[in-house]
Amino acid sequence: MTDTLPPCPECSSVYTYEMGALLVCPECAHEWEPAEGDPAEASDGPREIRDAVGNVLQDGDTVTVVKDLKVKGSATAIKVGTKVRGIRLVDGVGDHDIDCKVDGFGPMQLKSSVVKKV
Repeated sequence: MTDTLPPCPECSSVYTYEMGALLVCPECAHEWEPAEGDPAEASDGPREIRDAVGNVLQDGDTVTVVKDLKVKGSATAIKVGTKVRGIRLVDGVGDHDIDCKVDGFGPMQLKSSVVKKV
């Protein structure tokens, strides 16, 4: 079955194997999704990320928080209307696709569904 699996995109090893929905390289421990195919083919266009009301977000935008957000490890929450400047769009953990720095809280990742573009 390894005859039909693609080689590792990191180290070009031919010993890749399937583990659930992922392909794994035993030599460098790189994991990737087989549906991705060639990384050059997968990036056919930028991913479109929209805010809570449907506006398209871009790197560097300023957004406001549309609901109170509890912050793990903090006694206070990020309040509605808090402005966040200079966001960066990323593939974060789970649905968290905005990397930013919130005044008074520091660097963190937010979900695009809880912000609105200014």
